[in-house]
Amino acid sequence: MQPPEPRDPDPSDVRTGAVGGAVPPVRSGRRWDVAVAVGCAVFVAVVGVAGTAIDRAEGTLYVDRPPLYAEWLPHAGPGTPLAVAAAVAVIVFGPRAAARCPWRPLLWGAWGAAAAWTLSLALIDGWQRGIAGRLTQKHEYLLAVHRFDDIGAAVRSFTDHIVAFQPGQWPAHVAGHPPAAVLTFVGLDRIGLGGGAWAGMWCVLAGASAVPAVLVALRALGAERWARRAAPFLVLAPAAIWVGASADGYFAAVAAWGTALLAVAAAPARTPRLAAFAAGVLLGWALYLSYGLVLFGLLPLAVLACARTLRPLPYAALGVLAVAAAFTAAGFWWWEGYQLLVVRYYQGVGFDRPYAYWIWGNLANAAIAAGLASAAGLRRVMAAVPGTVRRLRRAPAGGPAVLVVLALAGLCAALLADLSGMSKAETERIWLPFVLWTLPAAALLPVRDHRAWLAVQAVAALLINHLLLTGW
Repeated sequence: MQPPEPRDPDPSDVRTGAVGGAVPPVRSGRRWDVAVAVGCAVFVAVVGVAGTAIDRAEGTLYVDRPPLYAEWLPHAGPGTPLAVAAAVAVIVFGPRAAARCPWRPLLWGAWGAAAAWTLSLALIDGWQRGIAGRLTQKHEYLLAVHRFDDIGAAVRSFTDHIVAFQPGQWPAHVAGHPPAAVLTFVGLDRIGLGGGAWAGMWCVLAGASAVPAVLVALRALGAERWARRAAPFLVLAPAAIWVGASADGYFAAVAAWGTALLAVAAAPARTPRLAAFAAGVLLGWALYLSYGLVLFGLLPLAVLACARTLRPLPYAALGVLAVAAAFTAAGFWWWEGYQLLVVRYYQGVGFDRPYAYWIWGNLANAAIAAGLASAAGLRRVMAAVPGTVRRLRRAPAGGPAVLVVLALAGLCAALLADLSGMSKAETERIWLPFVLWTLPAAALLPVRDHRAWLAVQAVAALLINHLLLTGW
């Protein structure tokens, strides 16, 4: 027999701290959910209109459809009927299936559904343009794979080729990341999975696995019922547009699985050594996939705060240090690479793109990727913060309090990235690791509204992918 579904949290209850388990039904707040969603849509539209005006006057944004890195190109493709079918299936059957399905089949089903949604969205652009050709373009990783015949020598000399306007400079995305990013595709090539098609499918499948990773983390922290509510929103997020086929989706999945393993290690009945060390290895690997993921450290801290324990921390730290020691011994010093990246960034469009616009444009991109349902859910997250803080003073977080803490950590990481000035444009994909953790906030919306909010998410993704040709 399945446990009864938890009742919806009342905004007044989360303000007073009743955020741990079942809470009374919602009596108010639905109009505010809609108002916040509409306000978010207006904000995105205003940022878009302002960006178009700025770019026409000054030509300094370097995106065709501000704030998105995309061009206007209404089109359809083989993925069109597949994407519509996937969306309808998740909207109609997703909430009930997530509530009733046994846990392990739910994880596999969520991964499969997320992969199907992501792949079908990419195939709207066609196989070559949407998958096989994505990572073979002039700025991408695959253009540098042939330079890693001697991996040791390539890693030792990696920083020599970051700065632009010199012989042998790396393509932009290789230069913009530590060597683990390109080494992933070198590894695929070495095992016979070379070329754009395999690389694209790797990003789709790996990126989609971030969905079950978030579910595992939520359950380990005592929020299984809320993980089940969040599952359809994680699957059907507009962010899937940029997971397929972007290496940033893969980065998000690595960081998410590291966080999930840390949550498992933090569970009271667990001996944390192995899971925590594995979590540290994955989180350490994430640091060598993207410099910006140093800000992702807020998520592991949020996990430990939810569990109110530091038991896994020494083992996780050992895993991170093991990865750092391996790269340092191989000849790559992370801090040196980051400093040279800053030089490279301001040699290019990063110098011209105005900070005053992109501090808002970045947030608009994140809102587009997360969707209006997540925006409405974040309203409830913010309302629940005081009660959640009071609960954490007394006991480990559980139930919706876990969603509040993790969503807030993801939001704060994105805001720090925004303020840094190193994320000007293209944040719809660059911030995927942060945006991912805001998606479960939609689970706080009333259950009877979930299908409507899922439809809003799906329609937004379908419109974006059919009206615009997204790129990176």
